[in-house]
Amino acid sequence: MSWRTRIAAAVVLLALAGAVWLWWTAQHWTPSRAEFPTQGVLVGAADGPVDFRALTAVGANFAYIEASKGERERDAMLAENLRALAAADLPYGVVHAYDPCLPAERQAGNFVTIVPRDAAMLPPVIALETTAAECADPVTEAGVESELTTFINQVESHMGQAAILKLGEDFQQRHPIAARIERNLWLDRAFLQPEYAGRPFTLWTANPRLWSDVTSQPVRWVVVQP
Repeated sequence: MSWRTRIAAAVVLLALAGAVWLWWTAQHWTPSRAEFPTQGVLVGAADGPVDFRALTAVGANFAYIEASKGERERDAMLAENLRALAAADLPYGVVHAYDPCLPAERQAGNFVTIVPRDAAMLPPVIALETTAAECADPVTEAGVESELTTFINQVESHMGQAAILKLGEDFQQRHPIAARIERNLWLDRAFLQPEYAGRPFTLWTANPRLWSDVTSQPVRWVVVQP
């Protein structure tokens, strides 16, 4: 083997080693505790059974669980996750996936039917990812904002505290809600702090696929702005 071949092989090996290191780092990365002291998880049915007690041992200070979606859907793990969280003594809240194509009243009915009213829970979260572009019948911008405001008011009345808007980047680009509805924001962007809302976030999904020693599946790791 010539020296050129040896050098080329060494470069390839180094590149592969670097790629593996970057992949492993990304899978296990969380923001600095010095910058973000309070960190937690977002889980739902896709994550399977979750040992919340074990998650507290690896640094989770809170948990959000997916609860409802649209006007009828209920997360398949909701009841089990609620029981597990009660046993784990971990602060928690719930998330509703809002659909701008469906009436707010019916979505609120779904939410209040399955989510218990509990003053000890964290603020409710409304996930805004589906845009009106996906609606079979056209919905105006004014209609999106009006219906969403109605839904927010009904959720807040049920829970007794202000909601947090989990604002997806696509939703914000099509419906610039962040500038029109004054609620705390939860933004998503892997590894880099998001700025697409035009104002600061309260929560940030910093790593959408965090692997740990206590989970069989990766979890969405969330941090709180101090």
